[in-house]
Amino acid sequence: MGEKLGMIGLGKMGLALSKEFIADGHEMVGYDIDPARNKMLEEIGGRAAASAKEIAGECDITFSILLKEAHIEENTFGPAGIVKAGKKGLIHVEMSTMKPAFQTDLGGRLAAEGIDMLDAPISGSHPRVAAREISMMVGGKKEAFDRVYPILDSITSSVVHMGDNGTGATMKVVTNLFVNSCTALICEMLLTGQRAGLSNDKMMECLRASTVKGTMLENAAPRMISRDWEARGAVEIFVKDMGLAIDLAKEGGVELAVVPAARKMFPRAEAAGWGKDDATRVLEVYEGKDK
Repeated sequence: MGEKLGMIGLGKMGLALSKEFIADGHEMVGYDIDPARNKMLEEIGGRAAASAKEIAGECDITFSILLKEAHIEENTFGPAGIVKAGKKGLIHVEMSTMKPAFQTDLGGRLAAEGIDMLDAPISGSHPRVAAREISMMVGGKKEAFDRVYPILDSITSSVVHMGDNGTGATMKVVTNLFVNSCTALICEMLLTGQRAGLSNDKMMECLRASTVKGTMLENAAPRMISRDWEARGAVEIFVKDMGLAIDLAKEGGVELAVVPAARKMFPRAEAAGWGKDDATRVLEVYEGKDK
């Protein structure tokens, strides 16, 4: 039997997740500041609410996936945020990629309001949601995790309980450290080969048969070769996430070398006006097209 779930933030990922929840038989209530996104939810069988507060009042489990800390604050503790519904025993699943310390603090503040929070960021872009190939890393109370696990397990390839609040966010930052830097490295690899006279077809044939083969190669290289800049993971998100990785490493006394070097290229792509495009467009920074 399906449950009544709430989704705060109906961007590409929030809407894609909502579609899968609906496919699993859950009733979906959602809210986005953009009326067009609310309409898109209704078109796939969900119902639009007027606020996060309204969603929390109706649902026992709410989800949110938002871009900035300010957006989370507004929809959690603002005048029309979930706390204002006064719903004790609510479980709130915060899927946004944020600083671990921010998520830990958020969990503590919500606990004081009688709400259990899980920080549960996602690894995988929105096109992988429909294939149910995303993974989730979750921090928070084990009891809350166990309650939500069957819902998440159905739409993912892996859901791992990492520990207390903040540990899910920490694992996501660590994961992104690799993903973001690898994107820059694949740019360097392909461009170096191209400039040395190798064909893209021959390079891909060899790379797919070598130790380089894998998800990152398949996700990034074909887009770079075809110049497909439709956003799966946007430049502006990579800029944010790489900053989170650098900050986390500093807190642990780790001096990063690779990530800061790679990160220099993505703000240049953002400054060129490509912030909303796929992060693989950083290739054009290497080609000097941002100047």
